[in-house]
Amino acid sequence: MAANWMRRTALVVACASTVLLAACGSSTTDSAITPSRFIGFGDAIIDVGQNGSSYSVNDGTVNNWALYVAQQYGKTLTASSKGGLNYAYGNARIAATPDAAGNAATPTLAAQINGFLASGSALQNDDVVLLSAGTSDMIVALSSVIDGSQTATQIEATARTLGKQYADQIRRLTTAGAKHVVFTGTYDLGKSLWAIEKGKVDVASAASKAFNESLLIGVNDLGNVALYVDLTYYVNLLVFSPSGYSFTNVTTPVCTSVDAGPGIGIGAGQINSALCTTATLLPGASQNAYLFADKVYLTPSAYRQFGTYAYDKFKARW
Repeated sequence: MAANWMRRTALVVACASTVLLAACGSSTTDSAITPSRFIGFGDAIIDVGQNGSSYSVNDGTVNNWALYVAQQYGKTLTASSKGGLNYAYGNARIAATPDAAGNAATPTLAAQINGFLASGSALQNDDVVLLSAGTSDMIVALSSVIDGSQTATQIEATARTLGKQYADQIRRLTTAGAKHVVFTGTYDLGKSLWAIEKGKVDVASAASKAFNESLLIGVNDLGNVALYVDLTYYVNLLVFSPSGYSFTNVTTPVCTSVDAGPGIGIGAGQINSALCTTATLLPGASQNAYLFADKVYLTPSAYRQFGTYAYDKFKARW
């Protein structure tokens, strides 16, 4: 019964999101584009290896949703540190520094976009811009509730401000000429193993919802050029109906790669999936059966399945 309810709700949410940013429907042969380039900005959920690895299991497969979408068109998406056009960095925040792990050198989403726009590489009509942001900011905000420096009410207000900041960065790209912007917000961090462990499920869920609502309101008039792919909706499906997506474990990280430092921003001595390989998995574990790589970020299978969803939405829209 719960699974059926979730699927019905998901269909409503999916169509509602589409109505918000574009009419429900599908592309035609005449309107379908052939992307010339894929360009990425944001945080760990779209970082394809700025520092040599992604925030997932680094097993040599396509372990990031943005990589999956680009590869459906025969395109690559390489980190900017390696000469490519994906400027996203793990732990990057939208506009504030230091990053979620305390590193002031990590470029924010705003700085990433600054760098691209200043490079002189003009956006082309058939470019596709992919973005993911908000998770690192929500990690910082939730940490402030855990340590008692902010209340739940305060971080919900903060989340709304952050959602508006993200919307403003998307608008900068469309103003600069981006015609096909595909973006996601944060998933419901109340579903993260970290929030569950800390007993902050309700706080994390409310803040995540406030962030995404503010983001969508901020881009409501960009329906011709911007498409929201709903990570909250999809992760909820994976959590509530795991067997339908070949998962048997949604409560334990599959990685054992503990980082003595600040790692992914949830504290020292925690699992950091950026350090995770097939050599650092739970003994005997099949990684494809696990949803979470660490206490926040997902496994390659989860990202590929979300990538399929994002690709289908993109094809239906353009």
